[in-house]
Amino acid sequence: MADKRLIAVEIDEETLSSSGPDAEHERRVAIFDLIEENTFGIIDDDGGPYVLHLSMVERKLVFDIRRESGDKVHAFILSISPFRGIIRDYFMICESYYSAIKTQTPHQIEAIDMARRGIHNEGSSLLAERLEGKIEVDFDTARRLFTLICALHAGQARAPGG
Repeated sequence: MADKRLIAVEIDEETLSSSGPDAEHERRVAIFDLIEENTFGIIDDDGGPYVLHLSMVERKLVFDIRRESGDKVHAFILSISPFRGIIRDYFMICESYYSAIKTQTPHQIEAIDMARRGIHNEGSSLLAERLEGKIEVDFDTARRLFTLICALHAGQARAPGG
C-alpha cells in the first residue's frame, strides 16, 4: 500500500521568493502544518511518500512531485487566476479580524472569524476541486495547501513588482 502523504515541501526561491521575515515565517508555519498531517496521493501512482516542489511559471503554480528518492513522479500546473478573488477576500477578512481583536467584543470577533473560516473553506474546496483527478487530498490537506498558497501569494504580493 502506498504511503499517500507529503514528507517535504520545497519552494523555488527564484520564482516564489518571500518578501521579508514575516512572509518567510508564514511560509514555514504553513509548510510545517502541512507536513505534520496530510493525505496526498497521485492518482494512478503506487508510490509515496512524496516531496512537493512548488514554483511559478507564467503566473501558474507548478506542483512538481517527486519520490523520497528524488525520482520525478509528475508535474501539475495550476492556474492561480480562479483563486485571486478568494485570496483577496481572505486577506481582507484577516485584516478585519486582526483589527477587531484590538477593539471589538468577543461576539463580533467570533462573527468575523466565522467569515474568515468560511472564505478559507471556499478556497480549500476550490483547490480540492482543481486537483480532482490528479492529486488525491482530504479536506484538511486541501485547507493546509490553500494556507500555503495564500502564504506564497502574500510574499509575492508584497515583493517589489509583485
